[in-house]
Amino acid sequence: MATDASSPMKFQAFKPKVWEETDVDIRISHCGVCASDLHTMRSGWASSEAREGINVGDRVGVGPQGYTCRRSDCECCSKGQENYCPRRLGTYGDRYPDGNVSYGGFADYCRHNSYSVFSIPDGLASEDAAVMLCAGSTVYEPLKEHAAGPKTRVGVIGLGGLGHLGVLFAKAMGCQRVVAFSRSMTKRDDAVKLGADEYVATAEQDDWLERHASTLDLIICTVSDPRMPLREYLALLRPKGRFCQVGIPEEPLPALDTMALVLNGTSISFSDSANPGNIKEMLKLAAEKSIKARTQVRPMEEANEAVADMEKGKARFRFVLRN
Repeated sequence: MATDASSPMKFQAFKPKVWEETDVDIRISHCGVCASDLHTMRSGWASSEAREGINVGDRVGVGPQGYTCRRSDCECCSKGQENYCPRRLGTYGDRYPDGNVSYGGFADYCRHNSYSVFSIPDGLASEDAAVMLCAGSTVYEPLKEHAAGPKTRVGVIGLGGLGHLGVLFAKAMGCQRVVAFSRSMTKRDDAVKLGADEYVATAEQDDWLERHASTLDLIICTVSDPRMPLREYLALLRPKGRFCQVGIPEEPLPALDTMALVLNGTSISFSDSANPGNIKEMLKLAAEKSIKARTQVRPMEEANEAVADMEKGKARFRFVLRN
């Protein structure tokens, strides 16, 4: 449990939310480590009525969304877009209407509403599912939203926990071409192994913009560095191209050249993690295509060390904590 932005987390007992008949208690085997954990810590940003299909003893998982209102008069929930429900609560660092706090997955057990819990398909390893329910759903959502497929040329900016899954899912969805972008050449071999058709090192290849200008239909930007060359990235898009930012900087993004975007018909969007329907679809696709996340599994007791190592950029490409 984190008590402030600078002190290490401490393992201690906590009080879960008050039990409701629609809840599910989960014994945690694996939990992914996400940059969102770091942002949150430093304040950057029995028989029951559980959802049908979830039974005692099932292997299940939960992502960053722990609660949505599911009211018929909720514009988002009523359309299957629960991920944008204005009353949604996170699985960690949030407070329920009754005052109970959500504490996340760095624990032995957790309790969440069954509508936020997903069955894990056979054939999909628990450490992979732990990563996909967070990072995977974050990149899958814009790929699905923008109908990525055989005629789509996709760029993925940043080859970390989010970006490597962006490459894997874009290839699994049959995209015509997938180009991975990073600053240096150090991850080139990784990108090729993941299936990227090309790798671009923006800090080491002086002609990268000239070679790739106006070649992509969709860009998924996973980096959260406010110093990124945003204008140059946008110039990679073909007319009517779409740029989706999923990384969340703690500082404002760079200024935009509005006229260039207007003349190219460029669309800029932002995306949260996926809605429940897309999460189920993503997990099914991962199992069918035998998608394997690149993870480094560590004991749950090393939670503090894993978060620190993630901040230092040591993860290849996602740390997972295991009980």
